Amino acid sequence: MCHVARSDLRENRPEYRLLDISSLKSHEEVDPKHLTALLEQIMSDGCLKRSIAVDKSTSVVLDGEHRFQSLRRLNCRIVPVVLVDYMSEDVLLFSRRKDFIFLTKSDVIGAALSRRLLPPKTTKHMINSNGKLKHISSIEKLVNMPLTTLQGEMR
Repeated sequence: MCHVARSDLRENRPEYRLLDISSLKSHEEVDPKHLTALLEQIMSDGCLKRSIAVDKSTSVVLDGEHRFQSLRRLNCRIVPVVLVDYMSEDVLLFSRRKDFIFLTKSDVIGAALSRRLLPPKTTKHMINSNGKLKHISSIEKLVNMPLTTLQGEMR
């Protein structure tokens, strides 16, 4: 059992956990060059530095897609995540692309569940933390978790 920490979000307090990597679902494709660079960085570091933001109801990756795909390529079995209630009004979705202006949270979940992934870097997720908008990565905990741990079995 892992330690569960909490952030300062009002009602939507994220939970930090270790999950089986096979339970996570992508909603976006990755940029191959960025993936290669990040994969090399993670291998060089020998660890994953930051957790990945995931919807607690559907296990859809909201932020950290390139980290997630890097861990898959490194045959990791577990991944440190921060679980958030994606449907909460404290989690906001913005589109980075002009061809996806009217993107909804349901579209993001639908893309993941149908495996019809959105183009790379389509979505940007923000959180309302005590009245201030912050990128969702602000709640992704520093974990510095060794690859050997991530490649091990869930307990």
